[in-house]
Amino acid sequence: MRDQSTHRKNESMESPYYRPSTYPASRFESTPAGDVLPALVIGAGPVGMAVALGLAQRGIPVTVVEAARQVSFGSRAICISRHSLEVADRLGFGDRLSDLAIEWVGGRSYYRDVEVMQFQMPNLPHTVRGPMVNVSQSELEQIMVDRLAGHPLVTLHWGAPVTACTTEGDEVAVTVDTVDGPRTLRSSWVVAADGGRSSVRDLLDLRLQGLSYEGRYVIADIHWKCDLPAERMVWFDPPSNPGSTVIMHRQPNDIWRIDYQLDPSEDAEAETREDRIRARIASHLRWLGEDAPWTLEWHGFYKAHALALDDFVHDRVVFAGDAAHLVPIFGVRGLNSGLEDADELSWMLAAVLNGADPALLKTYSAERHHAWQQNVANAGKSTLIMTPGSHGHRITRDALLALATKRREFSHLIDPRQSNATHARPSPLTVPADATSGALPGDPVEDRRVRLADGKETSLNEVRGFGFAVFGVDLDAAQLDAARRLRAALAENLPWDHVVLALVGGVGDEDVTTISDPSGEIARAWGARSGESFVVRPDGLLLARGRAEDHMSLPAHVLAGGSVVPPLADASGTELTAEQLHREAAWLALSEGIDSVRADDREQFLARLALLLGDRVGTADFQEAVSVAASVH
Repeated sequence: MRDQSTHRKNESMESPYYRPSTYPASRFESTPAGDVLPALVIGAGPVGMAVALGLAQRGIPVTVVEAARQVSFGSRAICISRHSLEVADRLGFGDRLSDLAIEWVGGRSYYRDVEVMQFQMPNLPHTVRGPMVNVSQSELEQIMVDRLAGHPLVTLHWGAPVTACTTEGDEVAVTVDTVDGPRTLRSSWVVAADGGRSSVRDLLDLRLQGLSYEGRYVIADIHWKCDLPAERMVWFDPPSNPGSTVIMHRQPNDIWRIDYQLDPSEDAEAETREDRIRARIASHLRWLGEDAPWTLEWHGFYKAHALALDDFVHDRVVFAGDAAHLVPIFGVRGLNSGLEDADELSWMLAAVLNGADPALLKTYSAERHHAWQQNVANAGKSTLIMTPGSHGHRITRDALLALATKRREFSHLIDPRQSNATHARPSPLTVPADATSGALPGDPVEDRRVRLADGKETSLNEVRGFGFAVFGVDLDAAQLDAARRLRAALAENLPWDHVVLALVGGVGDEDVTTISDPSGEIARAWGARSGESFVVRPDGLLLARGRAEDHMSLPAHVLAGGSVVPPLADASGTELTAEQLHREAAWLALSEGIDSVRADDREQFLARLALLLGDRVGTADFQEAVSVAASVH
């Protein structure tokens, strides 16, 4: 989302819009001869700072270099998922972030002025954080900068753009420009988290591969006091902006995010002038019946991409976030997937720096590339609705919207498929199990409110901390002894990561945390059998489950980077019903079918298709379908 941006403040109206402070350019010397930094992070965006905090949390001194002299300006990525809030909790700033942000749980979509879809994200009583919060990326980054500044193992250099990056044996030499001239920093490992226009990627002559979509969106922040709810609101072809799509989100302090699509025939340069942006926004607010004054605070321009490096590890340079992959913004996966990268990379890189096989970072690459595929599988379908890139997809999108005004069973195809934590089931690190339901190895283990045997109320993640955990379910004395030995083996071999042992149900010894589960709710959610142990990774993914005595080799397995990388599983996992999957397949096939015929044959193609389908269903059903199709427009 960093293609272009500007802002303008109407001085006659007081605005709380966040404007970050500028830091002085850092002055520092090159790495002294004979010295090597353990880890160097390039880029002080959310992903780079999360990696730095995760490494420092594990005792690794880390240096961060940032080309700019302040955090990013503008809201940019505003939607922070529940899983990202859990990452923030592990890194020590979750409460501050949650206190600042606005929580929301769902949204509505409209076709012109008719509601065609309403969705609610899962938000059960036992969940600790809400499913999604809104806060500007600028303010999120400032919270993280403040957290970095308070950590003795982190050094952050501002105003230090990278100009060279070369791997030399078992270290990387990185040259940066400073106010005092070039400086060279030498590090055992470099994390490139410098965004979608990564300078490190360019310096290493690497290219992202994949698709870029045709749709273009203007993005704007306004200060505007109104009573509209905090939910995702989308209008397709609204009377205020015919032919366009308009998206609105509430942010803290009466800041609103408005995105709207440009028609392919419109000149992006002309349409991103402030007068045109003001006119488009004013038209939509008037149509909503809102006449409160507002100010335009910031604006930018973006296109949707589904691009990634083939491999996220190149010699001793590891890529994360937008530097490694880009996903379509619909469903808010960009920042959230980047924080998943950071959560995983920080513990794996710490392990490698403490003697684990560097193959563990190849596992990081395999897992996170597969996570990108999962995100693209869902975000790609959202993008085909939000910005259809072909005539066929636009025709079917508009038909779906029209049908949904009368037949709400088609509404699920309009669902934005909001970001969820990705899984690592096919990872070389994941230990297969014979379980077929509940928490499967490789799945994210959901945080939940729990009560300890002593009555204290807490959460699963607070019990677990930021490292590995062994959770035993209804263990007898022998099973508890095996779980203790497994915990001890993990702690001995992975001493830089906190390792805990906790029991779910049953009665443990005084030195073992016991989580009360009188109704068996947690055991049912996990699909747990009595006597089973669950081993959770630092990033919250389930590493293994089963009898503890069968997993005593886990420490060696982790340190070796897992087994040989298996073929990746299908990344299009879905929770749709069979009926919904059938409907989705029909939509996609019809879109491609329209695109496959000549423009002058499309009407005849649709007539032929209708007759063929009519031959397969009953007369009454076909006549009803014809009647419904004719009644909507």
